Parts: sequence; structure tokens; C-alpha cells
Amino acid sequence: MASPCSAMTYHHDSRRIFVGQDNGAVMEFHVSEDFNKMNFIKTYPAHQNRVSAIIFSLAAEWVISTGHDKCVSWMCTRSGSMLGRHGFTSWASCLQYDFDTQYAFVGDYSGQITLLKLEQNTSSVITTLKGHEGSVACLWWDPIQRLLFSGASDNSIIMWDIGGRKGRTLLLQGHHDRVQSLCYLQLTRQLVSCSSDGGIAVWNMDVSREEAPQWLESDSCQKCEQPFFWNIKQMWDTKTLGLRQHHCRKCGQAVCGKCSSKRSSYPVMGFEFQVRVCDSCYDSIKDEDRTSLATFHEGKHNISHMSMDIARGLMVTCGTDRVVKIWDMTPVVGCSLATGFTPH
Repeated sequence: MASPCSAMTYHHDSRRIFVGQDNGAVMEFHVSEDFNKMNFIKTYPAHQNRVSAIIFSLAAEWVISTGHDKCVSWMCTRSGSMLGRHGFTSWASCLQYDFDTQYAFVGDYSGQITLLKLEQNTSSVITTLKGHEGSVACLWWDPIQRLLFSGASDNSIIMWDIGGRKGRTLLLQGHHDRVQSLCYLQLTRQLVSCSSDGGIAVWNMDVSREEAPQWLESDSCQKCEQPFFWNIKQMWDTKTLGLRQHHCRKCGQAVCGKCSSKRSSYPVMGFEFQVRVCDSCYDSIKDEDRTSLATFHEGKHNISHMSMDIARGLMVTCGTDRVVKIWDMTPVVGCSLATGFTPH
């Protein structure tokens, strides 16, 4: 290959491999039946810069890709020609696709996720999802429950309920570094996530969870009414020094440090480690409310990519340390189900 590889997808049924490169090209290969040979098919001039993600749709005969040229492109695999492109304001970093509706989900470096409807030669923006405070590093689409999961450099995961119920969003915070990869297990309603510090989390999504509140804005503490430091008028009137503004993670109220002196985990809202809560919310959280809804495991290497063989309960991780690890996940991901799991 003329350029280093940056992305890849393999289509099992047709034995076709699509490899994205640093120079923006996507190369297609066909794997022989005995898996001993790869035949080069064609090169697609998909992007002007590094390819970040690729998806192949056999039904449409499209290869869809995102790149660092701030574009998503879709090309015809029969003719090799460009069908359409859509540009973003920042690097497109990850991609998911719903094969039935031809919706593409594109995450980018600004922290935004764009939902596009792809047509033969055009595309239309359905909506943009804004919730992350850092670049989106990975996406996972579950077409059955119509849930989209996104992981980002703000160390958090958001579950977007695309299928309805008022577009619910759930925040999951249990990682201490950039969330690099995700996999949702439909049968056991579990989400597996990996972060670049080697953290592996298995989230129980089969419980009723609460949405994190919107943060409220106020010029003074919503508990003790002391002014915040930008509220010059109240500071002058009351002859008091302004305080720093904080937010209670459970109720969203704007509070001062004195009225939010305690910390608590609150897993039902996705807070697996201790976060700032106001004193009245702290008193309302019972001990059983602090029971973890996830299990955490140490990968012991920087994880940059993860892939799961859900049927066998196996997970593969690789990192910048050039080490590939294979994990038997059956002890932590619902072995009780009759999915053909056998302990190795």
C-alpha cells in the first residue's frame, strides 16, 4: 500500500475488505475462499485526508466513509464513482449506519453528532446531537432498540434514544480517560466500553435510569442566596464577597461551595464515581442508591480499538503499545443466556 492504513472494515458474507489510508484513499480487496490470498479489486478516491471510519452496505453497494477532510462520502462499489459528499465544520471521527433507513450517524472533533439521511446523490441533515464537551471518539448504533451510544474525550458516554420517548439522553460517567470504543449487547442489555487508560466497563442498561438534569443558571446560590462573583449589584447591596458557582449533579441547581460540600456516587443517573451534590440532595440519596450499576475491569494496556464476538463472548483489544489482547468476557456479560457461550 502506498500509504499507512487508518481504518478497515470486513464484510463476512462477501469476504470483501475495505481499507482506509492516511492519504484519503479506500482500497478494496477480496479474500479467497481458503483465506490464503487477498486480491486487489479497486481504489476509491474517497477523501483528501486520513480516512477515520468505513462502512460497507451490500444492499446499496455503497462504501461510506468519514475522514479528516471534514467530510462523509459515499461511493458506488460497482462503478467506483463518488455518489455524494457532506461536509462538517471539523474532522469527522466516527461513523455508524442504519442499513434499513439509510441514516448515517457521524461524530466529529467538535463534540457534535450529525444524523444524515443518505440518498443516491444527495443527503439531508435530520438533526444534530449536542451533549459532549470533547471530541466524539466512537459511536455504536443498535438498530433494534434504536439507541445510539457515543463515547468522547470528555471521558463520558451518552445514550441517545433515537427511537422515541421524547429523545431521552442518559449520561454514563465511569471512565477516567477518553472513551475509545463501545459495544452494546442486545440480548443482555449491557454496554461494554473501553478507554485509553485501559479501563473496561460493563454497564447494566436493563434498569430504569434517570436523566441527568440541565444545569440551571442563577446570579446567586439557589440554596443560601449568596451572590456569585459576577453579581456586582448584590455584592454591593449586601456588602458581601461573591462566591464561585457550582452545580449539583443530581438536581442541576446553581449552588455555592458551602451548600455543596459533599460528594456522592449516583449510579441510576450514570455517576459511578463521586460527584458534587448539594447538601439536600446528599441527604436524599439512600445507601442502596449508591449501589453500582456497572463493573469495572483493568485492561492493563492503552486501548485504542476494541471488537467483540458477541456470540462467543470474546473481546479483542489493541493499543498504541502494539499489543493485541483477547478477552473471555463470559464471566461478566450474561452467560446465563442461551447464546452458545462456553467458558474457555
